[in-house]
Amino acid sequence: MRVPENLTVDSGFMLLGLFSSAQARRALLPVLVLLFVLTVTENAFMILLICRDPRLHTPMYFLLSHLSGMDILHSSNIVPKMVADFVTGSGAISFAGCGVQVFLSLILLGGECLLLAAMSCDRYVAICHPLRYPALMNHRTALLMAAGAWLVGTLNSTVHTACVLRFPFCSRAIDHFFCEVPTMLKLSCVDTARYERGVYVSGIIFLLVPFAVISASYGRVLLTVLAMRSAEARRKAFSTCSFHMLVVVMYYGPFIFTYMRPKPFHSPGQDKALAVFYTVLTPALNPLVYSFRNKDVLAAVQTLLKGRSPRET
Repeated sequence: MRVPENLTVDSGFMLLGLFSSAQARRALLPVLVLLFVLTVTENAFMILLICRDPRLHTPMYFLLSHLSGMDILHSSNIVPKMVADFVTGSGAISFAGCGVQVFLSLILLGGECLLLAAMSCDRYVAICHPLRYPALMNHRTALLMAAGAWLVGTLNSTVHTACVLRFPFCSRAIDHFFCEVPTMLKLSCVDTARYERGVYVSGIIFLLVPFAVISASYGRVLLTVLAMRSAEARRKAFSTCSFHMLVVVMYYGPFIFTYMRPKPFHSPGQDKALAVFYTVLTPALNPLVYSFRNKDVLAAVQTLLKGRSPRET
């Protein structure tokens, strides 16, 4: 992808894309389109099930519906532009368009981190304190958790987007497939060390703290499960927690590695490869993992496919 030499301050940016080779872009295009279709379809179907079936009107599934909504928006914010660049060979993006990508991606990435932590707390209370679950995790609590994830993510994104877009840029060629803060900082003509300290603080709030909460919650769940007498219950709970933690590691690991590293240690190839996990792969996996072998979800799917009202079952 050729970068125009006369790219000016007012002409926006140029995304260099995931691959420089046209052959590699053509080979990846069908896979990218398939993953995007799967992401939108799976998450939209999950939201439909949760809204339609009373059996899924619980705090866990309420939070999952918001996670699915965030996954749809996040994938739609990045992948269609990426596909268009693959097809046309042009990575041009306006200054406003780049700002929108940064703003939405920070809202949704930060919000998902907080939602995943909230969902792990829900599972901890449900398994470790089942008698107190109705009092501790009710619809009001779930609503506050979801609203908090959206609100805190929006406030964080507003601050960072405003700061990043005010920096003067010596180059407008972004060696990435979307506008992401760490990559854009490398193009700045001024020292960004002070701002990077703010990024680390946000990383602690949105990455390290939620990851610690998730690890502690699932660790406590596993200890409780291992104390159960039923081997079948232990196997199912261990399987569920393992799959949940797999998604969490796939999401938080690359995210932490990207946003918590000092700027000199970033390389374009690493940043792009890591970003694929939390922008393309994880949104497609979330609905499958969080509904994996779930009896309530399977029953809701059967009811929907049979065309019956959920209240008739």
